[in-house]
Amino acid sequence: MPREYSDLYLGVDRVPVPEIPVSDSQTPSPHDIVPMLIGSTVEAIERELVLQTLASCHGNRTHAARLLGLSVRTMRNKIRQYATDGADIPGHG
Repeated sequence: MPREYSDLYLGVDRVPVPEIPVSDSQTPSPHDIVPMLIGSTVEAIERELVLQTLASCHGNRTHAARLLGLSVRTMRNKIRQYATDGADIPGHG
């Protein structure tokens, strides 16, 4: 079953996170986002952040790792674990 990476889902129950209204000139701050994440595990949040960053980088693991401040090795290990757990991993291109 393909996943839509444009939608943010957190936690085991796959509950959609409400959309944050954002103007073109304003990016939401962590202060605005964190209250919506309460109740989700750090592991689930990190997994979605990694997968969605990878999707936004069109599967480019090196670029996604740099954006997240991870080493390429750490990114590779996380992706390998997520794939083992059954996650759809965005591919190159």
